[in-house]
Amino acid sequence: MSSSASSCSSLIIVGGGPAGLSMACALADAGIASTVLEAAPMEQLSEPLEDGREIALTHRGIAILQQLGAWQDLPPEAISPLREARVFNGRADQSLHFADARSPLGVLVPNHWLRRIAWQGLQRRPLAQLRAGVRVKALNLDGAQASVSLESGETLQAPLIIAADSRFSSLRRQAGIGAEMRDFGRSVLLARLEHELPHRDQALECFHHGHTMAWLPLGGLSPRLSSLVLTLPSDQAELQRGWDDSRWLAWVQQHSQGRLGQLRLARPRHHYPLVATYAHRFAAQRFALIGDAAVGMHPVTAHGYNFGLYGVQRLARELAASREALGAPAPLLRYGAGHRRDTWHLYQGTNAVVKLFTDERGPARLLRHGVLRLAQALPPLKAAIATQLTSRTGHMR
Repeated sequence: MSSSASSCSSLIIVGGGPAGLSMACALADAGIASTVLEAAPMEQLSEPLEDGREIALTHRGIAILQQLGAWQDLPPEAISPLREARVFNGRADQSLHFADARSPLGVLVPNHWLRRIAWQGLQRRPLAQLRAGVRVKALNLDGAQASVSLESGETLQAPLIIAADSRFSSLRRQAGIGAEMRDFGRSVLLARLEHELPHRDQALECFHHGHTMAWLPLGGLSPRLSSLVLTLPSDQAELQRGWDDSRWLAWVQQHSQGRLGQLRLARPRHHYPLVATYAHRFAAQRFALIGDAAVGMHPVTAHGYNFGLYGVQRLARELAASREALGAPAPLLRYGAGHRRDTWHLYQGTNAVVKLFTDERGPARLLRHGVLRLAQALPPLKAAIATQLTSRTGHMR
């Protein structure tokens, strides 16, 4: 590669995950060319491996994927309807129950399938280009155009650079944008389990003392298959990572309270630390943040990837509708303000829920028991919570 700067008329997106690839597709549909830079090799993007993560999609998130033509690429077995959800506190039988007779609350899709359909969508769009195996070393926003320097020595210029390089975004830091970061001191262990009793497309969120068990129904594959999301203090998670499968399964069986009957491990376990982030700004001069680089969520309310899609849709629309040059401040400021409206309250609310339901002190236990009873007893309050969680009426503002 040449070490001299090469002008690039298209926008540059750094990060080839689902958010970055979807951003390129949305821009192409708006007639805007872009180039995605991704450190991973091409084969990891075209044939992503199963990673244990099941992504809950809201109605608004599904609509955006449909607009991108990506939803249509999913096979039926990759789509699991989420028709009901129950939230339990400790060993209490009483639960907060969510259901809607009109349609599912949302759907579950494996993360590797979302990566695959985003890559497939990119292949259909000549205006969207992908360069894999490319590492970005530095960002420069001070010139007449923005630029990135690659580890190869090459420099690329663009009127706008969009960072989609994870919640630990190095470009965000280089742009001088800080972020609120919350390390929960917890990790999740993920695994698919077969179970004796049918899940009936119902998710279970069980806040036990010392750990949380979320059972996500995978009805697209089987009425007796669920994904367990086990949240533990990080030291306990590390301890359990070292257990063999039989010992770990026995522990899960003991703490599942028999809600799904006998269990059998169906897939290997996966481990992820829990850290939430929220950027202080979503845009700067000739620079924007999307996906986890903008908002990295705790998974308990399942909004992380949906927020990424909302940001993709909003930024593409602002850029397409603007009569100003790409990278001009006004559309980026509008994007930042709108994305904050979409995400801020749910981000704070999610963290408040996590804090309340992981606090093992006596007063907190009583308070969360009262919160569940109050929400179940007040249908308008429960309906308002469900609307926020499913984004059934979510729209661009």
